[in-house]
Amino acid sequence: MSSQRQLTGLDRLLLQADRALRTLSPGSPCHERPSPAKAADEAELSDKERRHAAGLMRVNHSGEVCAQALYQGQALTAKLPQVRSEMEHAADEEIDHLAWCEQRLQELDSRPSLLNPLWYGLSFGIGAAAGKVSDKVSLGFVAATEEQVCKHLESHLQKLPEQDEKSRAVVEQMLVDEAKHQHAALDAGGARFPGPVKGLMTLVSKAMTSVSYRV
Repeated sequence: MSSQRQLTGLDRLLLQADRALRTLSPGSPCHERPSPAKAADEAELSDKERRHAAGLMRVNHSGEVCAQALYQGQALTAKLPQVRSEMEHAADEEIDHLAWCEQRLQELDSRPSLLNPLWYGLSFGIGAAAGKVSDKVSLGFVAATEEQVCKHLESHLQKLPEQDEKSRAVVEQMLVDEAKHQHAALDAGGARFPGPVKGLMTLVSKAMTSVSYRV
């Protein structure tokens, strides 16, 4: 804890740059928990089903890239040390998701979105701006974002090929973790965003997922 308090602004910026490179470089994320897909058998998928599953997992991977950037941006500008610590801890947990999605994409003979650097930059800026406003808004934005993510994951469970147990196992565990992060942010004092704000977030999210599915 004492070493964390001694970090200068430049130190934090360098750490953020290192985290961004690790997030965006293939094969860099190191997960602490084994992938839920490990216990499932690989299913026989048609080319169309494989491409569809890969598109959905690419969207999920891009979502985790955005989550990393969002949390890191918020940690950079958080007012209270405990809120900064909470953001950094949440980002650490999301690394598992990032690694699981990347691994599943490889198994499906696919790749992450080519636009991930753009998604990272935009999400980092949004997170930093939210943290600048207040910790309450920052935590509220986490809760609202995780709510959107949960909705996407639930829809993906409906859209994934029924026999693709590996992808389903990953998405199901991600859904459990994201719901936990949503409730944790609210319990920590996050603001509950009004419907119109959530509606705008939904529109932006749909645009991102639509593009990431294909590119």
